[in-house]
Amino acid sequence: MAKMLKASHLASVAGAAISLAAFQPAFAQTGPEPQSAPPSQEAEAITTSNQVVVVAEIAYRDRTNETAPVLVYDTDYFQRFEPLSAGDALKRVPSVTFLSDVLESDGVRLRGLDPAYTQILINGEQVPGAGSSSGAIGNGAETAFFVDRIPAELIQRVEIVRSASASRSGNAMAGALNIVLKDGYALEGGYVRLGALMFDDGRVRESAGAVWGGKVGDGRLLVGASVQGRRNPKEKLSLRFDDIGGTLQNLEDQTDVRNGTDYSANFSYETPVGEGGEFTLDGFFVKTDRTQDENSREYVTNGSGPATNRLPGQLTTVNSNDVMIDQESYSLNAGYKFQMLGGETKVKLGYASFKDDTYEFENEMEYQRDANPYPEADRFTRDLAPFAVDDQEIKAKLEHKRELGDLDLQFGVQFNEKERDTSLGDGRFRTNIPGGTLIGDASGAGVPGYTDPAVTYTLSNIKRTNVDPFVQLNGKNDGFSWEAGLRVEDMTLEVDGVERGETTFLPSAHVSIDVTDNARIRGSVARTIRSAPFQFLFAGTLEEELGSNDFQGNPDLTPETAWGADVGYEQQLGTSGIWGINFFYRDVKDLIEIYNTGAPGSADDPPDDLAYVFSARNTGDGQVWGIELDLSSDLSAIGMPDTGVFANYSWLDSDVQDAFGYRRFNSQAEYVYNFGFIQDLPAIEAAFGATYRKQGTSQSRVVGEDVITTYGADLEVFVEKSFGDSFTVRFVGSNLLNAKKEEAFRKFALLSNQIGGAIDDEYELEREQGGPVYQIIGRYSF
Repeated sequence: MAKMLKASHLASVAGAAISLAAFQPAFAQTGPEPQSAPPSQEAEAITTSNQVVVVAEIAYRDRTNETAPVLVYDTDYFQRFEPLSAGDALKRVPSVTFLSDVLESDGVRLRGLDPAYTQILINGEQVPGAGSSSGAIGNGAETAFFVDRIPAELIQRVEIVRSASASRSGNAMAGALNIVLKDGYALEGGYVRLGALMFDDGRVRESAGAVWGGKVGDGRLLVGASVQGRRNPKEKLSLRFDDIGGTLQNLEDQTDVRNGTDYSANFSYETPVGEGGEFTLDGFFVKTDRTQDENSREYVTNGSGPATNRLPGQLTTVNSNDVMIDQESYSLNAGYKFQMLGGETKVKLGYASFKDDTYEFENEMEYQRDANPYPEADRFTRDLAPFAVDDQEIKAKLEHKRELGDLDLQFGVQFNEKERDTSLGDGRFRTNIPGGTLIGDASGAGVPGYTDPAVTYTLSNIKRTNVDPFVQLNGKNDGFSWEAGLRVEDMTLEVDGVERGETTFLPSAHVSIDVTDNARIRGSVARTIRSAPFQFLFAGTLEEELGSNDFQGNPDLTPETAWGADVGYEQQLGTSGIWGINFFYRDVKDLIEIYNTGAPGSADDPPDDLAYVFSARNTGDGQVWGIELDLSSDLSAIGMPDTGVFANYSWLDSDVQDAFGYRRFNSQAEYVYNFGFIQDLPAIEAAFGATYRKQGTSQSRVVGEDVITTYGADLEVFVEKSFGDSFTVRFVGSNLLNAKKEEAFRKFALLSNQIGGAIDDEYELEREQGGPVYQIIGRYSF
């Protein structure tokens, strides 16, 4: 029934889009290719700083001329809602879901799949050092943490690449998100951005940035910098029962405040060289200082359970958990394009570095391990978990493109070497406290014999080297274009001195057929790969990484592969709008998933607290499929040219078999949709708009635990006023519906009970909620 309802929603949206298209005049012109503008197009490609600050018209999704299925969204499409980061901006594009905490956008899940299935690129290059923090294990991605740290101010456009091509990395089963940063051809002049954000707890954080672009010598230079204060105060509540609909055993009340500052800078320089040649140099730097402060208090509710001495309503545990994060990432790339042998040759070299220095401690004071209640303390535990990562990445490309009769031939080789050194520390101090000692908090003050524990370290080195040759042919004739290619991904993986190799052949083919002057059908078939994330290969054990459970890496994981198909239709609406529908399917082999080994974890403290060691393994095969709809257009067909509407809806499904039967891919949302409008008021140089987003329920299942996750809806609004052609003030309110994240955990001690669905451990309901965030931003061009 649920699937039938969702299908009816899709039919309604599609019908509305087709009806709107019927009122729009045909218009054959298409949008720009999703590539940087060459010097010969400089005059028409460059945007003035006034156009950036005072947005003259509503921006819609671009229609590209690529044969492969690519959706392009320029910065103007996002800017009016003032996203803080690339993660915030991606909430408005089709098929992007998240599994992160409320008000966080740090684990992009394209088509609802684990972040490791999505290739995150910056200017077509892989993101340096992403997902390195220990907290990224639950996301399973090397892209999770970094996306929410790329300032939106740096973005020129976002490209969604739905299916792989030979000239791109094949490590993109769900697709690729290419975040193209501003370059010298993106801006003439400069602008500054100043503002403030007010959060639900009354705190105010700063927001500042500046960008300048112009001609320097024979070339063009762009430089930019920003400082972004960030804060995320949340309230959490956990209720633990003996069964669904059973007796409440205890509750945990928690505050969680995440506070930090992001610093960024970028530059880009392009200059012509010789006859038809061009030299480029670009780089960016991002630094994050962040503190996560969690404090909780746990109470017994009915006095029953394994610890029979517990008294109803009494405080049993006080916990303080702080994480201090210091991250730095930078990238430097140089390229040279020149004419050679009747075609065009490109050479590119790049270096990227990422450093993560994280220090975490958790203090816990326990009461009621005997019959004496709070504040008489019974046991104190302090855990230390310093974590450091040093990533170094070297990249090189050599490509040549030429005409071959009526065809375009492109071939080359791409080299990538990524090396990660990891240091994981672990230290514990635990002591039973003599009777009669009164201690009311978890700071450690007053604990007899308390000293900071000694820390032991686990070191690991992982290096992955890829040498990937490719060849690709493109043809076009009378409204029909095609692309076919082959990429060979030759990988050498070395984990702590043990080396092994993998060679994978990745063919791909795409066609595009013009049905009319403003409508076309696209089809794609491609084989893709998912390499095991570095944090899954790490041979050490991360304590209490997944809730109370430990995570043990597995260096023997083999890559997943998948055959996939995409079939889509898109139609231009009037002079600027567009709507489209796309069907996708992926057949995945050697699926990598997290599982419960059954071994007791470091936090295992029976009979009250059960914890396990989790790991990752190749579990079998699976299939993924879905339907994606998107629409963005003005309403000129009904006499409202200054009103723009946008909507997207993605229905997502999958199938994988485990020890308990069939299920969806873990944590894949059932659907995600977003719709909204922008209303320009030219007479008073003002505008306003709103966007509404909702993500469906997701489920995950591992040995010992089933989890159901739901998210509340998110509403954002903006109001802006321009003063002349150089100054705009914008007010934005986000999370206006006080979005909630709710998780239901079914926990099992025995495998036979989990197969039968009989809870023998506990049933936990956890809810977190964040309040509204208000921004006031001013932009001034010069």
